[in-house]
Amino acid sequence: MPKVAYSEEERDRIRSALITTALDLMAHQGIQHTTVEQIYRSVGISRTFFYTFFPSKEDLIVETLYLQQPRILAYAKRLMADSTLGWREAVRQFLYACCYGEQHGIAVLTIEEQQKIFCRLSPESYQVFRQKQFRLFGSLLECFGIQPDSARIHLFTNLSLTAMVIRRAIPQTLPLFVSEAADETLTFQIDAIVACMEQWKTRYPASS
Repeated sequence: MPKVAYSEEERDRIRSALITTALDLMAHQGIQHTTVEQIYRSVGISRTFFYTFFPSKEDLIVETLYLQQPRILAYAKRLMADSTLGWREAVRQFLYACCYGEQHGIAVLTIEEQQKIFCRLSPESYQVFRQKQFRLFGSLLECFGIQPDSARIHLFTNLSLTAMVIRRAIPQTLPLFVSEAADETLTFQIDAIVACMEQWKTRYPASS
């Protein structure tokens, strides 16, 4: 007979397991290719029980992105601490890893997924999401030796996300883009972002 009552501690453990499992799956096979069924079966619960934790897949995705943020920052710090890499190469590798997410164990949203999540977020939850996003990109700039202020954080966020979503959108979502030049386009974008950041690093170095 299936268990029908769980303590709060057990529910917290299951919820944490769902988020961790979902992130692991999404980071390696892509968010769009990860199903709710894969997640709840991996944790060992029923579909019905899953939906007592998360009303939709999008609600779960938001939690996985929050869990992923410190991992992304830790990855950036490892690259910056790698003595075999110069500053430009470390930043370039970080951006490439984010753009080719599942090849590097990073979950990255497509344009369609961003739209679905935005529709699910309440105004309060949206503000929380933006605040967490702001802190992440500010911490990344500081990790890269750049003093973070609102203008630089906002621009770095948009430049980074633009490169990520455009590369993932060619050719399915953006069929008029030339798919044969997708990788070269991304290389150009990343080089431009790195050049901009290098100027920031010179003009606005992070305080040691």
